[in-house]
Amino acid sequence: MAINAIRYRHAGENRWGVVEQATVKPIAGEFATTRDFMLQGAERVRAGDGVGNSGPPLAEVEVLCPITEDRQFLCQAINYRTHMLESGLNPDASPFNIFFRKASSCLAPADTEIVKPAHVEFLDYEVEIGLVFSREVSEPTEVRADNLHDYVGALVLLNDVSARDVQLPEMQFYKGKSYRTFGPAGPYLTLVTREDLARFDSLRLELSVNGETRQDSLASDMVHKPAATLTELSSFQNWEAGDILATGTPGGCALQAPPKPIMMLAQIMSPKRRQKLIRSAARKNARRLQAGDLVETSVRTDDGEIDLGKQRNRVVAP
Repeated sequence: MAINAIRYRHAGENRWGVVEQATVKPIAGEFATTRDFMLQGAERVRAGDGVGNSGPPLAEVEVLCPITEDRQFLCQAINYRTHMLESGLNPDASPFNIFFRKASSCLAPADTEIVKPAHVEFLDYEVEIGLVFSREVSEPTEVRADNLHDYVGALVLLNDVSARDVQLPEMQFYKGKSYRTFGPAGPYLTLVTREDLARFDSLRLELSVNGETRQDSLASDMVHKPAATLTELSSFQNWEAGDILATGTPGGCALQAPPKPIMMLAQIMSPKRRQKLIRSAARKNARRLQAGDLVETSVRTDDGEIDLGKQRNRVVAP
């Protein structure tokens, strides 16, 4: 059974706790980082050991980002069929798993304000499921559906906020997606079991802007599934407990592929000219994020048995 843990601040102390019926039950022990919690606290929680019987109301605590900034923030790009199609790609002709990173300093609490940099014209959203690792891997490893739970100990709700007019013309995924506050995470670190992960495809990702639904998809639309992805990831890099992998976003982003003639013309433009074109087009795009917009995201199964929580993020000027 999935268990929702949070990292929170109350009475001047940072703690970890389990959320049950709007109450936070403190977890015994000190866990300074997400790595510490995944290695030392998660199994105790699953065993029912060290969790208090009572605690403060959830409404009275400050919910912190469940992923601490010392962790790696790894990502998959264009990993849903619907997002590939809206990006002008053919899913059946796109066999490669694309990895990149976001700066860990962009991680922020679930209710943080998203700061739109003054020079950014095309701010976009991407609701995603984050895999939270539960152990170190330092060599090529075969991860299968039947042992995925040995490597993924939790799931977390993410919004991969993106400055498209930096990401695309500058070919800077890292820069365009790493401005501070561009990685709201949580509120929960949802501890999962083998049985929970077997239901991964049933998770529904939803995102709305000012009450208008923009993204609504099941994780079954994902092209490169978690087990095969982690096998590939382990073939070229190490990871530690508490590191996260954002697994991509479904269709419905503000970014849509332009007509093919425009795409071909953009390829021969200078990067500066391409950036000017993208920013000009963005000013006519009513779906881009602007200061004052309210972005709400959630990931859950339709029966509510697995629920990663909700985020409410207001876009603000710097």
